[in-house]
Amino acid sequence: MKNKLIIVVLLLLTGEVMAQPKNSHQSIVREELIFTPQHEHSHGSSLVALPNGDMLACWFQGSGERKSDDVRIMGARLEKGKKQWSAPFLMADTPGLPDCNPVLFLNSKNKLFLVWIAVQGNQWEGSILRTRTTSDYNQPGAPKWQWQDNILLKPGEEFVQELSQKFQEMPPLHNGWAGYAPKYDNLIMEASKNTVNRSIGWMTRIKPLVLESGRIVLPLYSDGYNLSLCAISDDDGETWRPSKPIVGRGPIQPALAQRKNGDIVAYMRDSGDAPARVHKSISHDNGESWTYSVKTDIPNTASVELLTLADGRWAFVGNDINDGRYRVVLMLSDDEGETWKWKEYLESDAKESGGSYSYPCLIQTSDGMLHITYSSRTGEREKSIKHLVVDAGKIK
Repeated sequence: MKNKLIIVVLLLLTGEVMAQPKNSHQSIVREELIFTPQHEHSHGSSLVALPNGDMLACWFQGSGERKSDDVRIMGARLEKGKKQWSAPFLMADTPGLPDCNPVLFLNSKNKLFLVWIAVQGNQWEGSILRTRTTSDYNQPGAPKWQWQDNILLKPGEEFVQELSQKFQEMPPLHNGWAGYAPKYDNLIMEASKNTVNRSIGWMTRIKPLVLESGRIVLPLYSDGYNLSLCAISDDDGETWRPSKPIVGRGPIQPALAQRKNGDIVAYMRDSGDAPARVHKSISHDNGESWTYSVKTDIPNTASVELLTLADGRWAFVGNDINDGRYRVVLMLSDDEGETWKWKEYLESDAKESGGSYSYPCLIQTSDGMLHITYSSRTGEREKSIKHLVVDAGKIK
């Protein structure tokens, strides 16, 4: 008994008892698959709450990803007060090209945006940003799109200069990529001088951050440069321009949250050296420029999500493991991500069964509930998008 008491005291002192995620799913109010599991690859979901109370979800679906020209953007609607999602419908399909990584959001005037990528040459590096917009989206089924265009970005010489400066500022590595890092940095800096390559290949994944001013900060990433930047709009999405890059060794797929002091924090997937940890970067000027990324102590193997809740807490969703996508955790912070005091598993028992859950989307509705979607795969012919409603107040 004495030994057990000592162990408990030590755990309390180190904070490990508080940090252990709960596995009771006590916070989940409801959960369902948006559509019946099927054989096509279904991935990269996005979710938006419409002003009339409906929920609109989308994802990409087809026989593969960038190599499969049949991949298109699909969607479904959960009408206000209903328990079942509509049958899936087509949201976008560029003829002869794969369409991937859709993002849904509303601007400050409640115009609906769908932004995604069309993959040219079946290579991520050739991706082109596309967008559809409408204010006619309240009827059942798919929105009636009123405008479609490409989002063309032109990172200039400041892109090259920022890469060079930030790589020089970064501390040297002493493990992992230590021997390769200087060569890697030089390769990226040299590649940044190509004006064509730096103008394409920027890809969506996570919803934008809409600031109080109305500015839209849309996070993007590049597989070619293996880093990120943001597309910025100060006219409700009519025009876009690039921020300076988020420089680091593998920071991709940013998720954004704003501190009370105005700083914007980006949490990013790690596409660099092992061990895989969430990258972090900060903007002090509303998304225009960013600190070089540093690894946090949060394990993660895939895309992450981040959200500032109505009560001021931050919420994080990701795969907090080192060896797969079989576990999904929701974490809450009351100090803007400095610590994550409350955790609960949303998925935790799929390692033995071979299940895979990843690429979350996270929003909060006016009733305070969190809505989360992510890819669900429980077999080769059992692929869908899962939707959860979570009461964050029950996570203690």
